[in-house]
Amino acid sequence: MTSGVDGNGTLESKEGPKGLVPSHTTPLSTKIEWNTKHLPWRITSDGTAAASAAGLVAPIITMIDRYKPSTLPIASNKLTTSSNSAIIENASGRSPLRTSLRTSLTTLLTRPHTFILSRPCSIIFFVYFSTYFTANTIDTLSSTLNPTSYSPSSTTSGPAKFFAASAVNMSASLYKDSQFARMFGPPGASAAAVAKRSIPKASYILFALRDSLTIFASFNLPPLIAPVLPLGREVEKVASRTSVAQFLAPAGMQFFSTPLHLWGLDLYNRPGGGGSSRITWRQRVSRVGRDWLGSSFARMGRIVPAFGVGGVVNARVRREMMEKGGG
Repeated sequence: MTSGVDGNGTLESKEGPKGLVPSHTTPLSTKIEWNTKHLPWRITSDGTAAASAAGLVAPIITMIDRYKPSTLPIASNKLTTSSNSAIIENASGRSPLRTSLRTSLTTLLTRPHTFILSRPCSIIFFVYFSTYFTANTIDTLSSTLNPTSYSPSSTTSGPAKFFAASAVNMSASLYKDSQFARMFGPPGASAAAVAKRSIPKASYILFALRDSLTIFASFNLPPLIAPVLPLGREVEKVASRTSVAQFLAPAGMQFFSTPLHLWGLDLYNRPGGGGSSRITWRQRVSRVGRDWLGSSFARMGRIVPAFGVGGVVNARVRREMMEKGGG
């Protein structure tokens, strides 16, 4: 047997003339190639697609989360325009859900700039922009580090994307809920008093559980229920089982996650205490049960645009920009 390094930098080992083992080569090193071509444009595409989707769904979601604009005096003696959350307003007793939605629609149609540029709408835009942008950048990172498996315009569905997008979405949603609870708390409280009140830890936990259920229903549940959906042939000609499951799973989960949402709000709106001011769990169950059905459908109105319409817009804008940029 003889061995040596050939001109290509590989170690060659082979039998002599009478050997029975065929010759083979063993690479001394493997070169890893990353696809960084047009990387600035690809990241710009990620951000533009995320902004397009968030900009589309934010006003729709704010239709649920907002009430009529009001002016609240602050320390600087200036006036700040804010909007009350329909669900939070309904839970805190400020306004019925139907009134909040009707007033929000009127504001959007008559004063769109006030509606879109308000702080509540900006917060909701931030929630969905950060979620979409995180998912998009994970796709771009995958296509950069593993160009043989993913093209720049492709999308992934691995655990990295799930955990990253989930962490960002839950963190942003918790921030949004804490801000909305402070802005649109129970009636009769001054702005200074509301600002000083802290969000109970139990409310944070309930909000996190609520978002975990929605994320599970959006990413994990559809593949499990799609094969057993009772769809007729005519329906399947129009929409696939996977698409139907993608809409039904997160929407249906709101019947289970909304009680967590309402309970967390009630803990803030009615903290209770000792003696006669103590709020029993039966009273909280009664309040949650009173608002459960209407708030569940209202939250469905937020989930379907966010994970249905918004996802389609995000994917389409990103793909078209990637293709135009040579990605």
